[in-house]
Amino acid sequence: MIKKLMNFFKDEEGATMVEYGLMLALIAAVCVVTVTALGKSADSTFSTINAAL
Repeated sequence: MIKKLMNFFKDEEGATMVEYGLMLALIAAVCVVTVTALGKSADSTFSTINAAL
């Protein structure tokens, strides 16, 4: 019984899954911020092009 508990506490599979989840959340947040920042710039650029046409 104690051996099974020790193996359970040494298992790092759950920690790895949490780390991957955190990395995915960070990447998603960076994508949202980037699209938001570039979206305003792109809108301005397209408005300028539209006015020139």
